[in-house]
Amino acid sequence: MEVDVAKNLNEVLGNLPQGVHLVAISKYHPNEYIEAAYAAGQRVFGESREQELREKVQLLPEDIRWHFIGHLQSNKVKYIAPYISMIEAVDSVKLLKEINKQAAKNSRVIDVLLELHIAEEETKYGFSFDACRNMLRDGEWKQMQNIRICGLMMMASNVDDESQIAEEMNMAADFFDELKRDYFADADYFCERSWGMSHDYRIAVKCRSTMVRVGSLIFGPRVY
Repeated sequence: MEVDVAKNLNEVLGNLPQGVHLVAISKYHPNEYIEAAYAAGQRVFGESREQELREKVQLLPEDIRWHFIGHLQSNKVKYIAPYISMIEAVDSVKLLKEINKQAAKNSRVIDVLLELHIAEEETKYGFSFDACRNMLRDGEWKQMQNIRICGLMMMASNVDDESQIAEEMNMAADFFDELKRDYFADADYFCERSWGMSHDYRIAVKCRSTMVRVGSLIFGPRVY
């Protein structure tokens, strides 16, 4: 089945208000689909497997900005540190330290988002609100010169109830405001709210998302 990537991409972009950016989730999709989206103007792509990402980086245009979107193990950070544009799912201080360490080795500053665990599903990773507050209050992150905390990321519960999805996203947006006020008032770069995927990105843009992660609506079913 042939997928019209450019048409799908433009449909999604047409639904995004000004100030909301698209991360095209390209994991498990072939390079020619990424090239089609690139030809249509898309530059930010999301991957969640280090090995697949490494292969794509070598073969695809150099000005692509790659986001790592999945659960990242600390021992894999060194492989992506030379080129990753943003790590979207930082869920522990240990991971934050490792990203800082590997970024320093590569003379880089890596942008990260803190992942929140709001959904009621046990399979999700991320900080609880209190754990996130405690981590920021402890202040160790302030000594990490090679990372930049640019905002928050979360995944809403995978349910049909749109009001529950919106409630969880709005909780994340309110928490973003709290952290902005308490820790990042002077940091212009702390501005990203990454929530919304193929099935709920239209809800997300109403819940103050600045970055949606859409894959299957653009690229079709994943090719495993």
